[in-house]
Amino acid sequence: MKRTVGTTVRGIRAPIVKQGDDLVSIVVQSVLKSMEAENYHLNDRDVIGITESLVARAQGNYATISDIAFDVNRKFEGDFAVVFPILSRNRFSLILKGLAMSGKKIYLFLTYPSDEVGNHLMDIDKMDELDINPYTDVMSEEKYRSLFGDHVVHPFTGVDYVKMYKDLAVNDNIEIYLANDPREALHYTKEVLVANVHERHRTKRILKKAGAKTIYGLDEILNESVNGSGYNPKYGLLGSNMATDTKIKLFPKDCEKVVDKIQREFKEKTGKNVEVMVYGDGAFKDPMGKIWELADPVVSPGYTKGLSGTPNEIKLKYIADNELSDLKEEEMEVLMRDKIKEKDNEDLGEAATLGTTPRQITDLLGSLCDLTSGSGDKGTPIVLVQGYFDNYATE
Repeated sequence: MKRTVGTTVRGIRAPIVKQGDDLVSIVVQSVLKSMEAENYHLNDRDVIGITESLVARAQGNYATISDIAFDVNRKFEGDFAVVFPILSRNRFSLILKGLAMSGKKIYLFLTYPSDEVGNHLMDIDKMDELDINPYTDVMSEEKYRSLFGDHVVHPFTGVDYVKMYKDLAVNDNIEIYLANDPREALHYTKEVLVANVHERHRTKRILKKAGAKTIYGLDEILNESVNGSGYNPKYGLLGSNMATDTKIKLFPKDCEKVVDKIQREFKEKTGKNVEVMVYGDGAFKDPMGKIWELADPVVSPGYTKGLSGTPNEIKLKYIADNELSDLKEEEMEVLMRDKIKEKDNEDLGEAATLGTTPRQITDLLGSLCDLTSGSGDKGTPIVLVQGYFDNYATE
């Protein structure tokens, strides 16, 4: 019988993971239990996705705002600027609270009309009406309020982020400015903490060239343990989330070791060579709110070797509409399958692949997993993706 199903995705229920739990065993047993209950089986190259929060919680990778303040005080001599953080209660507010606890003066620079991932600080049409040039104009908090009002809220969260960030000050030690050139911060201090995520390397380079004395990024705060705290050697505070009012959960570390262990365990239990990845935010953009979901530094901080690279696909619609358009259905199916089977051995040309997605496999799979597990109460932090590497020619 001809195959009728391609890729399938299952959210797998799992117990609440706590610090010190055997995550490898939990993941494997959760999937095996689901297979028995739902009457399905694993295949080679199935993909097991585990949300990053499970890994971080099992590792106990947490830190407090006091740890943040301690690390900042040993890295900055005096008052410092914080440039271009995202607007988020979950992602940045607790970090800023820790920065303010340092006791140093903080010059906080926010990008406008939106932050790096698309959260808006103002109505862009009103910005145009006011003849504000985002490439050159710098606004103080007072100027921002005089132009846009005392209560400018995010359309989704209802939060006035400028007010919220200002209210985190300790003894009024936060001044807020809106600008898009990081060099503006150097008018106030030569010490800068770069807080943007995906453009951080460029921002650091610009500041260094402009004469900044001390430059650190959020990826360099808590990149080693402070007084026994959690840490992330590669990403520091990037990818962290609020855990409590005084504690953050850091992005997990050593993820390659975790996924390799899970892969070996599945091989021992089932005889199948599955792929495994840890995933965080998916890399997709909301068409209405214009928010780019990816607030983590990467979609996947760790994955097995079989998930490296980009897809090798041809565009079925293009082949069907051009090379095979005059054939009958059965002849078209046969030749289409032959074309797919031959794709690894010939130069298909740009037209045949036009419109396929030249993105990393882990970014595509991580987005699929993130949409499946969600960020709320679904209770499925493990995702099983089957048939992802199959195609029209797979029997």
